Amino acid sequence: MLRPFRLPAWKTAPFLRLLLPLIAGIMLQWYLQISLPVIITAIVSFTIAWLLFRLMPLAIKFKWGALQGFMLNALLVSFGLFLTWQKDIRHDHNWYGQYYHDSDHLVVHINEPLIEKTKSFKAEGYVESIIRGDTVIPCEGKLLLYFSKDSILPQLHYGDRILINKILQPIKNSGNPGGFNYEQYASFQQVFHQVFLTNKNWVALNSRNVNRFKQFIFSTQSAILSALRKNMPADRDELGLAEALLIGYTNDLDKDLLQAYSNTGVVHIIAISGMHLALIYVLLVWLFTRIPGIKRSKLLQVILVLGCLWLFSLLTGAAAAVLRAAVMFSFITIGKNIARQSTIYNSLASSAFAMLCYNPYFLWDAGFQLSYLAIVGIIVFQKPLYNLFYIKNKWGDELWKLVSISLAAQILTFPICIYYFHQFPMLFLLANIIAVPLSSIILYAEIGVVILSWIPYAGLYTGKLTSWLVWLMNKSIIGISRVSFAVWDKIPATVFSTLVLYIVVIAFSAWLINKNKWIFRLALVGSLIFVINNAFSKWEIIQQQRLIVYNVQQRQAIDFVSGDTYCFVGDSVLAAASQLQKFHLKPSRIALGLNTNTDSMKMMFHQNLFYQFNNKRIAIISEPLIFEPVQQKINVDMIIISKNPKLYIPQLAAVFKCRQYVFDASNSLWKIERWRADCSALHLPCYSVPENGAFELDL
Repeated sequence: MLRPFRLPAWKTAPFLRLLLPLIAGIMLQWYLQISLPVIITAIVSFTIAWLLFRLMPLAIKFKWGALQGFMLNALLVSFGLFLTWQKDIRHDHNWYGQYYHDSDHLVVHINEPLIEKTKSFKAEGYVESIIRGDTVIPCEGKLLLYFSKDSILPQLHYGDRILINKILQPIKNSGNPGGFNYEQYASFQQVFHQVFLTNKNWVALNSRNVNRFKQFIFSTQSAILSALRKNMPADRDELGLAEALLIGYTNDLDKDLLQAYSNTGVVHIIAISGMHLALIYVLLVWLFTRIPGIKRSKLLQVILVLGCLWLFSLLTGAAAAVLRAAVMFSFITIGKNIARQSTIYNSLASSAFAMLCYNPYFLWDAGFQLSYLAIVGIIVFQKPLYNLFYIKNKWGDELWKLVSISLAAQILTFPICIYYFHQFPMLFLLANIIAVPLSSIILYAEIGVVILSWIPYAGLYTGKLTSWLVWLMNKSIIGISRVSFAVWDKIPATVFSTLVLYIVVIAFSAWLINKNKWIFRLALVGSLIFVINNAFSKWEIIQQQRLIVYNVQQRQAIDFVSGDTYCFVGDSVLAAASQLQKFHLKPSRIALGLNTNTDSMKMMFHQNLFYQFNNKRIAIISEPLIFEPVQQKINVDMIIISKNPKLYIPQLAAVFKCRQYVFDASNSLWKIERWRADCSALHLPCYSVPENGAFELDL
């Protein structure tokens, strides 16, 4: 019997062949920053070359067919370069950063509803113009606004215009090793500056700048939140998760609860994703095929389904994972109704191509990456996994189907999850079996709460039922997260180790499916490289001896590192497992492979303000000192100044012979500036942690 002939995926998915060179161009532009004249020259040259080749005789085109493919790919790479260049607002001559001086005033409108933080209100602002003396310079661009809580009088709303008279601060990274690259993240959102405002730094103007559609979105979000808060019992955990589950509103979500969902591998339940959109899509298709007057018109069904899908996507914040699903469902819906079916690979590739054309920086978005990897994993591996077992019982078969989907999604997502989050949920299967069906019911129940909220008692009882379901899911996930082996934590990962791990995972998976010996050999080689790289990394960890002064705003945080052991000196709130410690210090310690905290080290001696560590003498000064005249200066390799002590650099220089001054982030910026000026006058080397990032010294 003849075996059925199957076309390779790249033959049935032409958009896949277009997507890869586009991605290459986007990455090249981000890392190399190629100038616009070079990009335009490349686009024009390859376009002309491709058109000339099309005019060649058929025999030449057949013989040199590969050349045509090369030119087309080069043109797509150039197109990717151009897309990335033009998306960067810093290349726009209207960007406010092209004109702004520290003495200027800015006219800014509030671009979103204010979000309450611990000590401030945060909002995105949009610059309309710069005022320099009597001159008004029209310009544009986004920036982050932080208002002190005593300055929001009267209350500001979306669209309000204000005049700012405070110097903007560029967004910078903390510089902590292994820390989150916030500067890059903000730049992908086209935000490069921030400003903290008290009531003396801004005044409200009498006009507003409101986009009617955005106003509708924000008003709808507010109405949905109001309906949930009105009809659900006022328990913060249940209400916060319900808000996040329905429209992605996470401001009321408890951080410990969020961590529990992350530790059990079901954080995708909270983060609005393709799963939520799929549930909405199924509901819309079911609804519009049963309403008289609509079910007879396919065109009207398409318009209503797509309109509701995109409205939901915008209500949830239009995250990359949601947009991916919206684009895909749009292609599927249109394709079904024009009787043109496309392969799932082509639909995936075309949706990614469209999204990257809209915003090339989606390529670095974790949600975008995880969304596509999960879908590809399910498409490729779910069926082979499901076919491993045949279960006669209907409910047992449905359970195994859910398990196979969870396993398939995890195959291609776990390496990048380890890279981003440095942990792996060991009980993700159990958590998904509980959370996925329960969250689906909750989502539909919440829609019922919103629809029925205007009917007395109906909305209230639906809200109570929804609250109980959310409580049940929360208790289940928290219970699973408390199991001692629920999460494999503190897993170090680099870009190289992640790429090698992907080679191993994909090669072994392909070998299990196709039984190809060459793929098996590739898997073995990849495994060997992974083991060698891991061994080399551990050897580097054992050899390391270093001092780290972390950049934690208004906090003292210092680690003395020897091998995989560290001794912490700093504020007690950072010594405990607090949110501050998890955000600022934990990523650094994972990146450096630090496992053991100790109060003393073999090569470390401590007395008063002096530390002797690996032949280096370090003084940590965090309080005022009384200096007496000395005949011979005290030799120290470094002085670290913390917590705003009242002292002067000339006094220290008269007592200490110091090779390096370090001012950490617990000091005020104005004091650091004064100390830096003194160091400059005395020709003493100094380092400001708040301005330059964490200080690291290899010993």
